[in-house]
Amino acid sequence: MVKFSRELEAKLVPEWKDAFVDYRQLKKNIKKIKLSFLRSSLPSSSSSGAANADNGGPHISLFDPVRTLAAAAFSSSRHDQPPPTEEESLIELTLVQSTEDEVREFFENLEKELNKVNGFYTKKEREFCELFPVLNKQLQILLDLKQLLHEHNARRRSRQGFATPPSPGDASHSSLLGRSASFTDSVQSPSSDAEQECLMKEVIAAMERNGVRFIGSTWKEGKKVKEGRLRAAALRIDIPATTPTRAISLIWEDLANGIRREKGSVGGGDYVNRKKVQRAEKMIRDAFLQLHRGLGFLKSYSSLNMEAFQKILKKFEKVIKVADEVERIFIKHFAGSDRKKAMKFLRPKQPNESYTITFLVGLFTGTFLTLFTAYGILAHVTGIFSASSGGSGSYLETVYPIFSMFALISLHIFLYGCSIYAWTLTRISHNFIFDFNPSTALKHRDAFLVSAVLMTALAIALLLHLLLQAARVSKTLVDAVPGAFLLLLAGVLICPLNIFYRSTRFCFIRVMRNIVFSPLYRVLMVDFFMADQLTSQIPLLRHMESTACYFMAARLKMQPYETCTRSLQYKLMVYTISFLPYFWRAMQCLRRYFEEGYDSNHLWNAGKYVSAMVAAAARGKYAVDPTPRWLAIVVVTSTGATFYQLFWDFVMDWGLLDLRSENLFLRDQLILKNKCIYYFSIVLNFVLRLAWIESVMRFGTGQVQFRLLEFSLASLEVVRRGHWNFYRLENEHLNNAGKFRAVRAVPLPFSELLSDG
Repeated sequence: MVKFSRELEAKLVPEWKDAFVDYRQLKKNIKKIKLSFLRSSLPSSSSSGAANADNGGPHISLFDPVRTLAAAAFSSSRHDQPPPTEEESLIELTLVQSTEDEVREFFENLEKELNKVNGFYTKKEREFCELFPVLNKQLQILLDLKQLLHEHNARRRSRQGFATPPSPGDASHSSLLGRSASFTDSVQSPSSDAEQECLMKEVIAAMERNGVRFIGSTWKEGKKVKEGRLRAAALRIDIPATTPTRAISLIWEDLANGIRREKGSVGGGDYVNRKKVQRAEKMIRDAFLQLHRGLGFLKSYSSLNMEAFQKILKKFEKVIKVADEVERIFIKHFAGSDRKKAMKFLRPKQPNESYTITFLVGLFTGTFLTLFTAYGILAHVTGIFSASSGGSGSYLETVYPIFSMFALISLHIFLYGCSIYAWTLTRISHNFIFDFNPSTALKHRDAFLVSAVLMTALAIALLLHLLLQAARVSKTLVDAVPGAFLLLLAGVLICPLNIFYRSTRFCFIRVMRNIVFSPLYRVLMVDFFMADQLTSQIPLLRHMESTACYFMAARLKMQPYETCTRSLQYKLMVYTISFLPYFWRAMQCLRRYFEEGYDSNHLWNAGKYVSAMVAAAARGKYAVDPTPRWLAIVVVTSTGATFYQLFWDFVMDWGLLDLRSENLFLRDQLILKNKCIYYFSIVLNFVLRLAWIESVMRFGTGQVQFRLLEFSLASLEVVRRGHWNFYRLENEHLNNAGKFRAVRAVPLPFSELLSDG
């Protein structure tokens, strides 16, 4: 039987954890009362040992203190018993007072928890109740705008000789947005002043019914402005500039509106057009979805706390020997006297999950291990990696970058699955933090399946390539294997069919687009989280450049193949690619600095990535000019960047190294119970951050050893990033929990609203 405390932790809203009833503390108070009752029963049992001996020995009852109090109350009617000694009376009085103190403490804590729960529930209920009429008013404005657009467009079509427009009742349908002309264009179209005046009256009347304040409007009932020219009242719709196209559109519209206002032309304000109304409809829809989600959380909060109070009172009643009374009351009043129904509510069973994915993970993992073992044996037999083999250099320089690139991707996906499993196990709301849809987001088994399938396909390609090379097949056909493998995976990534986690694939493509075109797009949590992952995949980006150079030079004959290995331009290109993840991440920090109220922390964060770019540039120069001077510069810049990154990892990203914390060098709130894990993680992250030393010391002499060391260091950096991911989201989750953020805030489009009162 699962304890209710664990059920409560499994079901509660993680961001509201501190607002839930402290069930464990109340249980501790119950245990104190129980121990106090046990202690208070010992003197009475010792004084009546002879009487109990006849019944088989002393019997300790939890109800003995109650009997003691009752006996004391009616002692005047019992003169046949000898009066207790002064010492016995003092002991009994002390124990009874101790029990009373424990009971008083329990009820004080119970009242405090009840007030906390009621206060939080009232606060959230008030917030949601205040938001609901605002959203209703926003929706009414949207419907009126769509109705006006439709009716005016229909009248214009009828004047121009078009077909009879559909009935106005269909105007509320969203498809009308696609057929309605721009409201601005409607106002600006050639028509008489009387028609424009009539249209403006309709717009103003409809908007003022919803409490809209018109920006810069000089309209008065029955009046016109000077020179006999009408000025259209304007409704401002706040649409966030989340994409470059939208940002350019807003800038252009602001410029056009400014010119109109300067000229005093008709409609010299901020106009409503079809695209704005469409975007406003989507924003209001998202706001309603978030409101519904928040109300669901509030309902769950209410039911869980009610059940917690029921459970804790039941335990208290059991302590004072009122057995099963609370359960009987609950069954009678809350489950319609249906015990089975009550047990389902009190001890709900988790739904059985399908283990098909688990089976497939095991199947593909076993297949990969078998194929990779066969590849290792065949590679040893053919001597492809031996120093004496003439083809080892060509194999490592051409095929190794392609296959190692996908091996690093597969390792990263596997570690992401491990992170998802750890986040789920510790109740960290990663889907809420990343704003993922829980119904389509990857679960840890899904990530493991993707990794296993990718590694199996990689092992098949490796084995097939080696078999064809050992069979002395033409080089063109042999080299087609990695190219075909690359094209196959690229095709799966962009496949429009709803197979193999399409929503996740498209989300990945969208996030990569946002990263590459930073800072043109608004930066979300998932965007800079993925950009941080790219900073740990710089070897992968270099392998991508090597692969592109290989196919263009060796296969397409666009340039000599030696260009990809020995030319100065190639080396500079490699280190230029190393700058890109840091550059993208720095641009994201600058975008957030301007968007989030000029928070200087974003500038310091950007400085961290700039220092990494400087260190990468120094190592690039040292690679082509290995002099003592550049070695010293590399050591200084890399050391500075490393300690900058370590400070940001521990203090800002993980929230650790708090000198005022009750947990030494950690933080006050820790999700993991074992503190040693945090200390070990700090040491591990520090050690893995020093991988750049290898580029200075130049370990390894042979080509095979160099490639193996390079792949090992790249894998260790991926492992460090996967390890970093857990603590980064743990800190983000604790920040959300500290502010009770469990619902995403959706900006509302119509900001110019005034109450009618």
